[in-house]
Amino acid sequence: MYQYLHDRSGRPARQNPRIIRLAHHTEVNREFAESVVRGLSRRPGRLECRFLYDARGSELYERITEQPEYYPTRTEAGILAGCARRLRAITGPVTLLELGSGSSVKTDHLLRAWQGKAHYVPVDVSESALRLAGEAICRRHPDVQVVGLNGTYEAALPFFAEFSPLMVVFLGGTIGNLSEEETDLFFRQVGDNLGEGDYFLLGVDLVKDRRLLEAAYNDEAGVTAAFTCNLFARMNRELDSGLDLSAIEHVARWVPARQRIEIHARFKKRQTLRVAPFERSFEIARDEEILVEISRKFILEELQADLADHGLRTREIFTDAQSWFALLLLEKSSPR
Repeated sequence: MYQYLHDRSGRPARQNPRIIRLAHHTEVNREFAESVVRGLSRRPGRLECRFLYDARGSELYERITEQPEYYPTRTEAGILAGCARRLRAITGPVTLLELGSGSSVKTDHLLRAWQGKAHYVPVDVSESALRLAGEAICRRHPDVQVVGLNGTYEAALPFFAEFSPLMVVFLGGTIGNLSEEETDLFFRQVGDNLGEGDYFLLGVDLVKDRRLLEAAYNDEAGVTAAFTCNLFARMNRELDSGLDLSAIEHVARWVPARQRIEIHARFKKRQTLRVAPFERSFEIARDEEILVEISRKFILEELQADLADHGLRTREIFTDAQSWFALLLLEKSSPR
């Protein structure tokens, strides 16, 4: 246990982040190319949002969280600040393993509550974001042992047993980026890989007024639009796609029937999108929209029932005064 947190002599690892790559760069590039081909072969076309987070995309996302219209980050941070000690009292001194850790700024509230020599395992697809966040955590919390896992959520699942007892942390409402089918699979995988005495802290954005939701994804400064466009800039750079980025615009709208924000890239003129590694090309019509990302919003009672079906029992719920956002502390139990 904790073999990644100690050197061969059994002494604690050095006080700086250690990064373990779960995939090589060439594998990531191939996955990106395969994903684009797969997504554009569908009608309508859809791209995987995880590829939004290259180094530039991760930087833009952090800027999005600072925009006045984007309420989720500051709302969730406020909830965490208020409940961190309560979480520590319930879970005890477990390892914190955070999926999609990004800058890890909100995690500060948990690390302060954990105190002492806490163990923190951030997981992120962006190695640069992971390294910068890990270094910042080590500066702010010199007693914390940090081991970063550079890869996808799926690649991190086998490490749950290694770091148990633990609390898996999944913040930011990121669960909303998954479709209903993907969410069901994700909950099953988390439930299957958690052990007795393990916890899951899940941050979810709740259904609310349409105007508030759409404003959050159409910030006046245009940072979210730049984030969307960056995916196609990445295609040009890594897949030699040959796109005119000035003719691609960001479109985000609330779809009440599916309780989700849908973010599209609309092509203002006809373009040919190449995927050079596979020698494939796709014709994109003028005014055609490609789905880039979704952000589902939840109703707590429905969500709790789905989680219970996967052996994740709600231990406690924390929310803000306006009930815009919620944190669910879940405990591994036997599926119903």
